[in-house]
Amino acid sequence: MHQPRCFSLSRTVRRAGLGCCLMLLPALAALATTGDPAPDELRVVRQGIAVEVELENLAPGRDAGELREGDPVRFRFTITDTASGTPLSSVYPAAWMDLKPAAEKVDDACQTKIEAFIGGSLLTPPELDLNVYYVLALNDDPSITVVDPLFGFGNTKLLAMITLDSPGEDWALTNDQEHLFVALPASDRLAVAATSSWEVVDELAVGPQPTRLALQRDQRFLWVGHDRPAAGAEASGVTVIDVQSLAVAGEVETGRGHHDLALSDDDRWLFVTNRDDGTLSVIDVRTRRKVADVPVGTKPISVAYSSLARAAYAVDEAGAITVVDGTSHEVVARLETEPGLGQIRFAPGGRLGFVVHPQADALHIVDAAKNRIIQTADVGDEPDQLAFSDELAYVRHGRSETVLMIPLDQVGQEGQPVPVVDFPGGQRPFGDGPPSPADSIVQAPGATAVLVANPADRAIYYYKEGMAAPMGHFQNYGHRPRAVAVVDRSLQEREPGVYETTALLRSPGEYDLAFFLDTPRLTHCFPVRVKPNPELAAAREAALPARLEAVEVPRTLRAGDTAKLRFRLVAPRTGEGLRGLEDVNVLSFLAPGRDQRRQWAEEVGDGVYEVDFTPRRAGVYFVFVQCESLGLAYQRSPYQVIEVKPAGDAAGG
Repeated sequence: MHQPRCFSLSRTVRRAGLGCCLMLLPALAALATTGDPAPDELRVVRQGIAVEVELENLAPGRDAGELREGDPVRFRFTITDTASGTPLSSVYPAAWMDLKPAAEKVDDACQTKIEAFIGGSLLTPPELDLNVYYVLALNDDPSITVVDPLFGFGNTKLLAMITLDSPGEDWALTNDQEHLFVALPASDRLAVAATSSWEVVDELAVGPQPTRLALQRDQRFLWVGHDRPAAGAEASGVTVIDVQSLAVAGEVETGRGHHDLALSDDDRWLFVTNRDDGTLSVIDVRTRRKVADVPVGTKPISVAYSSLARAAYAVDEAGAITVVDGTSHEVVARLETEPGLGQIRFAPGGRLGFVVHPQADALHIVDAAKNRIIQTADVGDEPDQLAFSDELAYVRHGRSETVLMIPLDQVGQEGQPVPVVDFPGGQRPFGDGPPSPADSIVQAPGATAVLVANPADRAIYYYKEGMAAPMGHFQNYGHRPRAVAVVDRSLQEREPGVYETTALLRSPGEYDLAFFLDTPRLTHCFPVRVKPNPELAAAREAALPARLEAVEVPRTLRAGDTAKLRFRLVAPRTGEGLRGLEDVNVLSFLAPGRDQRRQWAEEVGDGVYEVDFTPRRAGVYFVFVQCESLGLAYQRSPYQVIEVKPAGDAAGG
């Protein structure tokens, strides 16, 4: 089963599904291409909308305006209404970088590229996709799997495998998504991984057995709960990490036993459960000192903060929920239920708190405005973890593969039944052991959909809200995923009308920076030149199996006419023609992927190989060359573009 690629584009396109992609193709083809700016301009005005592009080289020591292969670059698009000068907010653009064809640019090449990119053709992938997100799986072994779901669920390409010293228990991703922190309880350390390179770049000693992480909203400090006391200490507590310097900024002893952590919504207070002491410690974030130990039961195991009530809700495994005021740090309510409670989490808005009750196969809903349990549902099969999208609560079960969904707009009425629907989150139950404190269900970027990690299936499922079952899945390469997270590399609105992302430039050359805006509709290709990096160029030349040259490829043809397509394969260092190759294959197709034809080429002398090309219908054709014996694949071949006009129209080479 494959997920349509268009969910990776702008949020408007993502939400619409495959049907949207198909409907966009004729609309894009009909767009006018008049009024394009000069090739050296990075600004376009069309239909009352102005789009300005700025590319900034972020490599140390580089000129910010010089673009070179291998360098990290910030792409910034500023979109405004020309009549009023008002920035256009929440319009979700999409963009790609793609090498210009070797042949002279045809009139609708930009439109054709964008059609192919939106259509998700695997035959015409862009050189650089600025609309992607990556899925990370925290495995039960010492590794993190990184995959790109755009390659199709069920056959996803493994991008990277981050190796850890020991299995990770919890993780936290910075807002800029540049650094991932991973708690390693068996190593007594905190790993810091860079998402630009998918490598561990630092490790910090953070106290014995770190198991829980809480990153402040302002990104100033990361709090690490460690379960065992340090040498000479009577109790364990938390370690404070300065996120900017990646250094330990202090330690605070709280109490004995496992700790769960919750920050107030203003980052003023940190609440820490101490399971073996039956207390909730309150830490002043500004001074990094403990100010109170509040009795909250016999075995507090989970805590969450309500932004509406401005209070912390501590769940005692023995069957009580204690409400601690966020300012006075006094107990203001205690909600009694049966033993066997588990995780508590608040839905968006902070009013409704959901509490799983694995021992009773139940779910309780707490109204923070009343400090009462207002609804209880029998959900079966040991519910063990909660997650939320904008519209739904998701309930995972330890003894079942079923995930329950609760519409948030249909709960909150005291005494009313809790409406639930479900979908299979895999083929096997999620597992008998305790889940990771990190989420195993997360919302997919820009979509009414979630990703679900199923350890028993060794897979991650993509479920779109409203469907009866997941739309697809990808295997986790034999690893058991305990948690899932997303690194979103799509264009993000940093300020009104300004959309940014960062990416590493790949090979040098002349590029089209293809831009697409769905509403209001606008497409355009901006010219971008990427200079070679001499060191990378030398290494690439040494490793290059062959250089491909287009000897005779017409720019235009008429449908039904036959033309010779000739290519020369030469040795990269000597420039001599490579003769006697019997596996030179030419792939041609009509964008975005129709009329595919593969032909074996014949040698006509001095490394030149040819095929006869007869297009059956009008349109824009792409031509690639492959030679497996040389290690030259289609995707590494500089493609050619041929515009085919209807039979009877004038055409010339």
